[in-house]
Amino acid sequence: MYLSRLVLARSPDVAALGMLLDPKHTGRRADAHHRLIWSAFAGDPEARRDFLWRAMGHGRFLVLSPRPPGPSALFDAAESDTQRFAPLLGSGDRLAVLLRANATRTVADADGRRRHRDVVMEALHPLPSGSRAAARMEIAQQAGRRWLEGQGSRAGFVVERAQVSSYTVVETRRRGPRFGVIDLEGVISVTDPTALLARLAHGFGRAKAFGCGLMLIRRA
Repeated sequence: MYLSRLVLARSPDVAALGMLLDPKHTGRRADAHHRLIWSAFAGDPEARRDFLWRAMGHGRFLVLSPRPPGPSALFDAAESDTQRFAPLLGSGDRLAVLLRANATRTVADADGRRRHRDVVMEALHPLPSGSRAAARMEIAQQAGRRWLEGQGSRAGFVVERAQVSSYTVVETRRRGPRFGVIDLEGVISVTDPTALLARLAHGFGRAKAFGCGLMLIRRA
């Protein structure tokens, strides 16, 4: 795996594409950013879009991928860099984590169809509509931590501390499908290094094409 920092080029020709590369509408912006990053991996037409990414603001992106990105005129080669991602983890290691995720749980309908439900939206739904806005962050804190603990039970870690810094609802296009995005930060303790490394490569939650799922780690 490779962890890359990609920085949007400041050249006049790229700046002229600003409204296309970074539109104001949140959902369109995430889609545009995904296509922008794909330009650095599109050398093989048979390749899958198998990278995880996160927008860091000001034209900067972090990308985790099974192959290094190639050159792209849209990114500044001098400011961008790529390193091998192969952390040496052991059981009991404590890691500070940062995660932007579309946190969902899978349920089966009466007809057997599987659906993915946003854990925060689901927890807010029973509340009266007039009180949801006031309770939103408290519910997000509770639901976000429970979701992360559930992820850890399958991905080789336990949650020591978790805090939700934001929860937003993104429309993929105006009046189109919506999904929730939760920003989590905290500290985890590794119980199964192999499982955690595999899950880091796969990502957490859904909506990965829209910049969700990449967990950033560092020693706590």
